[in-house]
Amino acid sequence: MKPYLFCLFCLLSYTSLSAAAPVDYAAPFTWTAEENSEQEAYIARFRTIAMQEMERTGVPASIKLAQGILESDSGRSYLARTAKNHFGIKCGSNWNGDKVYREDDDYDDRGRLTKSCFRQYRNADASYVAHSEFLRDPKKSFRYGFLFRLSPTDYKAWAHGLRKAGYATNPRYPELLMTLIERHNLHQYDVPGVIDPVDIEVPVEEAITGILNTNDVNYYISEAPVSLQHIARQVDLSVRRLLDYNEELVSENQTVAANERIYLQKKRRSYRGPEQYHAVAPGEDLYDIAQRYGLRIRNLARRNRLGEQADPATGERIKLRGWRVKTPPRLERDGGVDPQPPTPTAPAPVDRPDPVTPDEDGFLDMGEPISPNTPMPAPDPRPAVNPERPVVTPPVSVPESNPNQPQAVYHAVRAGETLYAISRRYGVSVEDIKRINALSGNTISVGQQLRIR
Repeated sequence: MKPYLFCLFCLLSYTSLSAAAPVDYAAPFTWTAEENSEQEAYIARFRTIAMQEMERTGVPASIKLAQGILESDSGRSYLARTAKNHFGIKCGSNWNGDKVYREDDDYDDRGRLTKSCFRQYRNADASYVAHSEFLRDPKKSFRYGFLFRLSPTDYKAWAHGLRKAGYATNPRYPELLMTLIERHNLHQYDVPGVIDPVDIEVPVEEAITGILNTNDVNYYISEAPVSLQHIARQVDLSVRRLLDYNEELVSENQTVAANERIYLQKKRRSYRGPEQYHAVAPGEDLYDIAQRYGLRIRNLARRNRLGEQADPATGERIKLRGWRVKTPPRLERDGGVDPQPPTPTAPAPVDRPDPVTPDEDGFLDMGEPISPNTPMPAPDPRPAVNPERPVVTPPVSVPESNPNQPQAVYHAVRAGETLYAISRRYGVSVEDIKRINALSGNTISVGQQLRIR
């Protein structure tokens, strides 16, 4: 029985993720001057990605930084140095990347300590992103889901919530987190806009500008030109995969223009949102529309009976999901509309629907809406909105009012959205949204109409 008692003791001595506890949880909450200095340097290096992940996912920056300090010993642990893994995240069954093996808390059926498999990242920022996704994993929602109904500025509730969810077995874990947060004033990073990014001394080449989502597909976007190789390092994907996922990327040495979407997964064959058509804006071509809605250009072109290089006329409707159109949209010709649209007497082409077969994700190519159970990163702050089917709409019946009075603004909750993400999108506080909508907590549901102003 002794080996099994020893196994039980070890399992109760470590956190659920950590490769080896870098801090003695039984010791008093004191750190040497050298350790304090290391912690300050760690915070200066990772506060940017922590704040960006907070805005993307709702995980408080203070909590993430404090956990990073504890789990990686301020970046000095073996895993942090060799695998860029700052949170001790293990491989799991779905991990296909590089791996590092190290003794931790795994034992064989005879009670002998065995080496555990840990994920190896190309850079530490990717580890910070993976930590957010670990907590947001729908398979773990029964454990961590309630955390995302807490305010991202309530670090105390998050610290105790992590302990309650079983992230760490040590009963002093919340106190350790809160002590670090208060010692280094980390909660200041939970308030967006407090610190000017210009004042943050982090090299631009090390900072992720943003990972967003449209049509249930993740994409990367930067406000400045950036190399494709840099993006690959940041998002922990190979350049080859990025070339496969983005039709207009042709070279490993290519520089991506500012605000250009680089998709991190295969784009979809059809649109899963509520809009069925898109009205072509001035200057848009078919590729622009495909990028905007996260669609593969060849499928969008086939659905509208157009070539992939087509330049549809302004105002024409492009079908985003469902069967092929009977008549293709008109095209631009030398700055004007095609002078020879189809004649009314011409026989209409036979409307043969696309084969209704599941795609590689198991979805039918009919543009069904996203499932409420589908997890999504934070929504694009610059969403594609169809003029005919806007996302933000006033109520059906709006009484006449003073024309000088601001019009009410409403928002339809989408899958994966939080009150915090919605408040950041519209520049209002969470408390104001809760007050206007008489919400007693932070729980919202897909399709719920929230009044913003």
